[in-house]
Amino acid sequence: MTSAQTFPAASAPPKFASIGSPYFGIMLAVMAVVLILSNIGASKGVALGPIVTDGGFFLFPLAYILGDVISEVYGFKVARRAIITTFALSAFASVCYWVIIALPGFGDEFGASKQAALEGALGPVPLIVLASLLAFLAGQTLNSWILVRMKARSGEKSLWARIMSSSVAGEFVDTLIFCSIAASVIGISDFGMFVNYVVAGFLYKTLVEFLFVPVTALVIGWIKKREPSYGAVTGAA
Repeated sequence: MTSAQTFPAASAPPKFASIGSPYFGIMLAVMAVVLILSNIGASKGVALGPIVTDGGFFLFPLAYILGDVISEVYGFKVARRAIITTFALSAFASVCYWVIIALPGFGDEFGASKQAALEGALGPVPLIVLASLLAFLAGQTLNSWILVRMKARSGEKSLWARIMSSSVAGEFVDTLIFCSIAASVIGISDFGMFVNYVVAGFLYKTLVEFLFVPVTALVIGWIKKREPSYGAVTGAA
């Protein structure tokens, strides 16, 4: 007679929430505003001592932090919907800038100066939006996918580990794609400056996300406790 074999119990499926409450809508709106403002700021090259970056550097990490919150609470499918919606709004903003610039202005000196200022500030934005679209779509999707896949293995445990791991992968892909397209728009012309731009951007964004992991975790915990449907959706979401 053989002894009975003991098999490890299957881990519980990961918990998520539906998007029926106001929390998702608020985060989606903030995410879209942050991305639109980042795209405008990114058209300006910024030199902080030896560091080369762009004018949207202080805003963009917030979009990824919001992406982490949405992915952890609502799952991959909802996060992907948020990414697509955010970029649709960003593309719409870019079309609006193009229309504003194309509209005939006043023919006096003041009107000409305002036209030149608009063209200088908002003219490069469509290219920045293209760079941001491809980069954020790839980076944020990878970030969300890794976070949700890790949650499927660990459940509610190891939140910090999955936030940090997914952020490193997502930010690297995002930064590399974005900088490759946006470098010429903001005036980066040689390889040394480009490497500086990529490395500085990646390290800065990742460092900011790491520093804000405690805050991100607190926000996630706060929303989970107040999201009425959290736990109602389980499995691959």
